[in-house]
Amino acid sequence: MFSIFSSKKFLIDYLDGFIDIHNHILPGIDDGAKNVDDSIALIKEFAAFGVTHFIATPHIMHNYYPNDRQSITQALTEVKHALLINDMKQISIDAAAEHMIDDNFEHLLDTDDIMSLRKQYLLVEMSYLQPPINFEEAIIKTASKGYFPVLAHPERYGFLHQRKRKYKEYKEHGILFQMNLLSLGEYYGKEVPKVALELLNDGLIDFVASDIHNLDQLNSLKKLTLSKKNVEQLVPLINNTISTFY
Repeated sequence: MFSIFSSKKFLIDYLDGFIDIHNHILPGIDDGAKNVDDSIALIKEFAAFGVTHFIATPHIMHNYYPNDRQSITQALTEVKHALLINDMKQISIDAAAEHMIDDNFEHLLDTDDIMSLRKQYLLVEMSYLQPPINFEEAIIKTASKGYFPVLAHPERYGFLHQRKRKYKEYKEHGILFQMNLLSLGEYYGKEVPKVALELLNDGLIDFVASDIHNLDQLNSLKKLTLSKKNVEQLVPLINNTISTFY
């Protein structure tokens, strides 16, 4: 999709061989794919531009998306079966979870009921409006259990946009940052890409992922273009994500 007539580059041209470590492609268990057909449609669209490796991360959110190892594994099994039926042998898919830091999160850690990414990385999120009261305690406990906390889409937390010093404080406490690729455009509004670029410029982002829930988002990702500077900032993060989780 490269164009010799534009200084902008399509993001997806740099995703061949990428492993997507944050997405909602498992069917029927959160606000992502509604059924297996949706899952397969999403995976086919990803594969068309070279993304064939996935770690699916459905929400675990107490009293809202009360997923657990059993529900997630069952959904993963359904997708793997559909992949075989569709002769999509090139697709590799595992499952973890995106854990909301809520009043049940520490209990999940204590009972070993969390689902980590590979190599003991644990994907976590929080409310977009305010930090959880137990945030610091939860992060400390996450580390004490031997996990590396990876904060999903830090650029999207509105309450941090006016308290940007907190980003560096989080990093100093050992929290890793995973940026959503869609945050580099205006899919989430105009403020999010500004913050995303600031985090990139400050060298605070560790990993990138799609956080795709549906075909509308995936189509927006396919249309996303970047400047040469942004591409140069992004490629090392794409490579770091691949080398860490492949």
